[in-house]
Amino acid sequence: MRTLLILLCTLALAISVYAQQAQWPTLRGPNLNGLVHQGNPPVEWSEEKNIRWKTAIPGAGHASPILWGDYLYVQTAIAGETDSDPEYQYKLLAIHRNTGKVAWEKTLREAPPVEETHHRTASFASNSGITDGEHLYAYFGSQGLYCLDFEGHLKWEQDLGDMTTRNSFGEGSSPAIQGDIMVVNWDHEKDSFIVALDKRSGKELWRQSRNEPSSWSTPLIVEFASKHQVIVSASNKTRSYDLTTGAVIWECAGLGTNVIPTPLYRDGVVYVASGHRSPAMQAIRLDKATGDITGSDAIVWSTDKNTPYVASPVLYSDRLYMTKGRDAILSCFAPATGEAIYGPQRLEDMGMVYASLVGNKDRIYISDLDGSTLVVKNSARFEPLATNVLDEGTAASLIVAGDVIYLRGHQHLYCIAAN
Repeated sequence: MRTLLILLCTLALAISVYAQQAQWPTLRGPNLNGLVHQGNPPVEWSEEKNIRWKTAIPGAGHASPILWGDYLYVQTAIAGETDSDPEYQYKLLAIHRNTGKVAWEKTLREAPPVEETHHRTASFASNSGITDGEHLYAYFGSQGLYCLDFEGHLKWEQDLGDMTTRNSFGEGSSPAIQGDIMVVNWDHEKDSFIVALDKRSGKELWRQSRNEPSSWSTPLIVEFASKHQVIVSASNKTRSYDLTTGAVIWECAGLGTNVIPTPLYRDGVVYVASGHRSPAMQAIRLDKATGDITGSDAIVWSTDKNTPYVASPVLYSDRLYMTKGRDAILSCFAPATGEAIYGPQRLEDMGMVYASLVGNKDRIYISDLDGSTLVVKNSARFEPLATNVLDEGTAASLIVAGDVIYLRGHQHLYCIAAN
C-alpha cells in the first residue's frame, strides 16, 4: 500500500511539473529563459503540414501570446475603419488552445497612439502580457496596464504615462512578476523610471528614476543569496534592484544603444546583451556584484562580436546561442568562458530575426520576419534539422507547450502539431 501511495504521489508531482511546462505565462516562457524541458513538438511544418488550426487575429501586434489553462491570450491594436479615424482599439483576445476558437475579446482602451508612428517593423501592441495563474495582466505601455480575471472582467487598471521613444521607434518592454510584486521598466527619451506595483491592486510600492534613454529590455527577477533581484539591462548601465525596496544592489556599464534582449540567468551568472551601435555581451557573477562593478572581476567575460540586437538569446546546456544584430547569422558560445563554439554561421533563406530563440528537445527554434522558422540541433557544430515556411512572418516568440507549438504570425495565430 505504501509503495502504491509513493507511486501515486510521484505521478501527481510529475503531472504537476508537466502541466507547468505546458503553459507559457510570460514573454520567455515558464522558465523565464526560452527553454522548455518537456514535450516533443514538431520539427517540420508548412501551410499544408502539421497545422492543427489557424485563427485570424484582427489588427496588428508583435506581443507574444501567453498561455494558461485552456486558453491563449493575445494582445492586438486595431486601427480605425477609415484613414481619418485616428483611434485604435487595444484589445485582449482569449483563444482556445485546442480549437482556435475565440472565446471572448475585451477592448481595454480606445485612443489615438501616443506617438503617431513607429518603426516600420514595430507595432502599437508590441509589449507582451503576463499571468501569475490567478489573473491576466494585459500591457500596452502608454495605453495602460490592465488586470483581468480569466473571463475577461477588468479588476484594475493603471496608467503610467506617455512614452516618448527614440526616433518614434515604438514601445516593447514587458512586465515581470515575483510573488505579489509586478515590475515595469519605463526607459524613454524623457524622465525614465522603474516602478514596482502590488499585483492585486495596481498600487505603487516603489519607484526609482533611471538615467537612461529608450530601451526595450524586459526586467528579469532572480533569487540569489535569499534575496530577489530585479535585473534590467540598458544603454548606460545594467542595474540590479532589490525587489522589496527598489534599492540599487549593483550596476555595470558596457552595453551599447537601443538595448532590447531580455537578460538570461543560470547558476549565479547573468548574461546581458545589446546589438545596435557598440554591440556587447557581458557575463556577470552575482556573488561578486555589489556597487559599481564596471571593469571589475565580477564580469566573467565580455565580447563585442556577433551579439543580438532584438532577439533574446537562449542558453541550452553548455551552449549559448544568439543571432547577430537583426541578421540571420547564428553563433554558439561557451557560457563559462565566452569562447566561440561555432559561428558566425549564416542561416540560408532566412530574413531578419526579431523573435527570441526557443529551446526544446535538444533543438533551437529560430523564426524570422518573413515566415521561416529554422530548427537547429543543440550541438557543438551547426546542424540544421529543418526550415519551415509559412505564408506570414513573425516578430513574436513562438510558444512550446507539450507537443504543440503556437506561433503568432502577422495576421494569424497558428497551432502547429503533428497530424
